[in-house]
Amino acid sequence: MKKLLASLAIIAALAAPAMADSAIDTSKVKKEYVTSASGKKYTIATVVKVDGIAWFDRMRTGVEQFKSETGADVWMVGPSQADAAAQVQIVENLIAQGVDAICIVPFSVEAVEPVLKKARDRGIVVIAHEASNIVNVDYELEAFDNKAYGAKLMEVLAKDMGGKGKYLATVGSLTSKSQMDWIDGAIEYQKKNFPEMSLATERLETYDDANQDYTKLKEAMTTYPDVKGILGAPMPTSAGAGRLIAEGGLKGKVFFAGTGLVSVAGQYLKNGDIQYIQFWDPAVAGYAMNELAVMALEKKTGEIKAGLDLGLPGYNSLLVPDASKPNLLYGAGWVGVTSANMGDYNF
Repeated sequence: MKKLLASLAIIAALAAPAMADSAIDTSKVKKEYVTSASGKKYTIATVVKVDGIAWFDRMRTGVEQFKSETGADVWMVGPSQADAAAQVQIVENLIAQGVDAICIVPFSVEAVEPVLKKARDRGIVVIAHEASNIVNVDYELEAFDNKAYGAKLMEVLAKDMGGKGKYLATVGSLTSKSQMDWIDGAIEYQKKNFPEMSLATERLETYDDANQDYTKLKEAMTTYPDVKGILGAPMPTSAGAGRLIAEGGLKGKVFFAGTGLVSVAGQYLKNGDIQYIQFWDPAVAGYAMNELAVMALEKKTGEIKAGLDLGLPGYNSLLVPDASKPNLLYGAGWVGVTSANMGDYNF
């Protein structure tokens, strides 16, 4: 595990400079991977968990960059709140429109499986992200090994906690497969390396909403006043936990490590309320999904395999971790941020 973490950390560090700009570096993307040989203008919709939050605002940057660079008819859409039924309805509408491809970040894998099967039965290419257990897709693209990502979060949190004490863990939903995997990886790492630590209670569902994070964490910490750490899988937890720690005068007493963005959690990092956030660039992920969609539409399936270089930071040599699932692809695209390097990122 340590060797894997070290290797991925090095790759992520090398990818970091390209992620620092508002636009992503696509100078190494092959033209034949993003355009139609016949000149056809593909219609591709990227469906996200919830529109209007910083994470997916950043993903829209990548989708719009793909549109401007390729001329494809691509756009991003999502429900105004994290709602599985609303996301399903959006996909139904896209099927009715007859789009060529759908890229999706599911809120609930189980909820979207039937509608994605319907889409594929109609000949629509489906690319997913953050859904490693999904079935009804052409390809599923993960930014990294999910359990290694979670283990790194725990490594940092445990160090701040002195390797002892209780902690809380949040997920957007218990059906959010990738986030559940991150917490699984974190807990496995904790049990193996820090036996004097323990999860105080079951995972808190916060529906990718910082206010929910704040409220549920506050309630849990009232019940478990000896909690010393917070492990956040959803991006908004970084803000919810930061606000709770700042308002409660808990700096230096309760520590945080989790997914976050500098644009969301920067003030709490700067003030020392939280110590560490981890993320991958959603803009790159959005671009990469659309690139895979075009490759699938262009019948370049023979090239979509282990070692594929999408020409994007963190997606230069894709992995296929499970030979029985050749359509499940992993990159190596995360980065860790503290107050020391937060100035390198403007999203």
